[in-house]
Amino acid sequence: MAPMEPWQRVWIDADTFPQDIHSQINCTACHAGQLSDDMETAHTGLVARPAANAETTCGKCHTDVTPASMNSLHTTLHGYDTVLYERSAPEHYAAIEEAETYHCNSCHTTCGDCHISQPASVGGGLLSGHTFVERPPMSQTCTACHGSRVKNEYYGLNEGIPGDVHFRARMSCVDCHTGDEVHGVGMTPDHRYDGAQGPSCESCHVEQIGVGSGVREHEVHPPTVLACQVCHSTTYTNCVNCHVEKNEEGAPFYTVEEHSLEFLIGRNPIQNAQRPYRYVPVRHVPIDIDSFSFYGADLLPNFDSRPTWTYSTPHNTQLRAPQADHCTACHGNDAVFLTADKVAPEELAANAPVIVETAPPLPEGYADEPTITPTAGADGGADGSAGGDDSFWGEGGSSGASGAAGTATPASGGDDGFWGSEGGSSGAAATATPASSDDSFWGGGESPAPTATPSGDDSFWGQ
Repeated sequence: MAPMEPWQRVWIDADTFPQDIHSQINCTACHAGQLSDDMETAHTGLVARPAANAETTCGKCHTDVTPASMNSLHTTLHGYDTVLYERSAPEHYAAIEEAETYHCNSCHTTCGDCHISQPASVGGGLLSGHTFVERPPMSQTCTACHGSRVKNEYYGLNEGIPGDVHFRARMSCVDCHTGDEVHGVGMTPDHRYDGAQGPSCESCHVEQIGVGSGVREHEVHPPTVLACQVCHSTTYTNCVNCHVEKNEEGAPFYTVEEHSLEFLIGRNPIQNAQRPYRYVPVRHVPIDIDSFSFYGADLLPNFDSRPTWTYSTPHNTQLRAPQADHCTACHGNDAVFLTADKVAPEELAANAPVIVETAPPLPEGYADEPTITPTAGADGGADGSAGGDDSFWGEGGSSGASGAAGTATPASGGDDGFWGSEGGSSGAAATATPASSDDSFWGGGESPAPTATPSGDDSFWGQ
């Protein structure tokens, strides 16, 4: 996406804006200021981001979503409070809140930050000449804020690691994350992993999960034991820590000492009815006991109350990931599990609920063999890249054919709604929903039943 010129950031498009129903509202109704031909007078008392007080602006008309949005995690960032307060203590909350004011509050989202303008992380400015955009362009809104991890994973920007299969099917964020979810309708969460999963893999792939799916690997691994991402995600970013402070001029900044690219499976630290899995991918979050030391001493006295390796849902879904390439790529392979030797000594206590003592062995009676057999004509690459992979796109390759794999037809000429850039067609992003009986989506034909009944490690097999 080409950067905007300064004038483009604030220019109101005289051709498109009058066609928007919001043009019938006087500018001062939302932005305040004064009705005057004189620029200085007109801008007196101007409110640059009126949606920050959405109850008196957007909420006057959009009563269905505004109250929920005002209390959503996007607006309140309450998820940060949840995790930081648990690690801290009431007498330190004021100092934590001061630090958040300088380092976190700029990420607060308003209605306008998604539907009218783009965030400062991609240069700021209006999305489309002040035209209100119902379906925000992903690259100018969602991944502009969720950039350091989600964007790089989903787009395949981490060197040598392919993008998400849903991205290659030209699905944008809102194809999975509904408006109700983004706006927080019907939700009162303290953290993004509270409550029911939404979206979940089962939302689209229910026929391919568990016993009766016809997929051998899914038949022998109960869905309550493994999160889908254990087999279908790949390498992602782990940040070791983050330290926040201000320079001599008072400008806030942060430093991350190091980060790593890896994939690790751990025990589920938030196992519950909504997320019953025993094994999940875990990611190191950017925290250490001294992250907020600039704002006071010992502000995280209960640091060990939460793991630093946490439940994660990486946005890099692969048809065939390395840890699932064959049975012993996972079974008996400590390299892909969060064992104690991979955890910093000072964080062992915090991560006790997540650490895996040793990788589950291959159960007696099972031979090590490839897991998913590619169909004829597929590239079969372990990285799951689409390219000429007929097994993903269905018969006919990846050049827009809508084969048995459903409706994953790439838009031609570039989809403005998907990419958030100029030019090309403006069609909606593909839904990429596989047919329930489509073995070509999973990369193979009907899988044979296992040759033996699993035995041994019941904690892994769920029996």
